[in-house]
Parts: sequence; structure tokens; C-alpha cells
Amino acid sequence: MTTGIPAARANAILNANRTGGSSLTAVTTAYAQLHTADPGANGTTAVSVGNATRQQINHNAASAGSMTISNTPTWTNGGTSETITHISVWDASSSGNLLYTASVGSNPWISGQAANLTGCTVSITPLTA
Repeated sequence: MTTGIPAARANAILNANRTGGSSLTAVTTAYAQLHTADPGANGTTAVSVGNATRQQINHNAASAGSMTISNTPTWTNGGTSETITHISVWDASSSGNLLYTASVGSNPWISGQAANLTGCTVSITPLTA
């Protein structure tokens, strides 16, 4: 899987357009989780062992089909060295629905260190001109 919006979420967005919004519930709070590889279609592959806790992530209002985060979620590595490569973003601090996944490059993370997500942009394309 490449990163992005899972099929179930994309279908909900499309169905909301088709039915006038009745099939899509707004997300009030989102939570990001760290991964050491592509999270996969369900967002559950390769969850970080150093810290599997989902941290709250706040999004700015969307503009031009894109939105960014407005806070800096932080995780502290609790005991293993690993390389963080992806995040998954959920609508709950545990369980919940996968909203999207993203690649964050390849970032070595040593036990005891903090990891900060300082920027993230999610976009829906293409847009009409």
C-alpha cells in the first residue's frame, strides 16, 4: 500500500458528496501513531515498539484541498532503538477509524529520545481549476 486515505474513508467522502453529507461524520479529535514501515491498508502494520501511544494531532482548517497540522505531537522512546518511517492518523486514541497514513522519511529513534511531528500536510487532488 502506498500512503494516503484508506478506501473506506474515501468512500465515505464520496458518498457524502452523493447524498448531501449524511454519511460522513466530522472528526472532532485526531490521533497520530508512529510506524517503522508502511502502516498498510488497516494502519496496523509495524507500529512503533518504542512508543505505541497515539498522540493528539490538531488540523488547521482546509484550504485549496489541503490541510496542515497546528500542534506538535511528541512521543518519548521507552526502550528500543528503531527507525520511524510513517504515521497513521486515527479518529480515536485507541481502536477507532483510520483517517490517513503518511510517510515521514527515515528517522532513527534511539531509546530515551523524543520524537516530534513538526509538520504534516494532507491533500485531496486533483482539484478543478
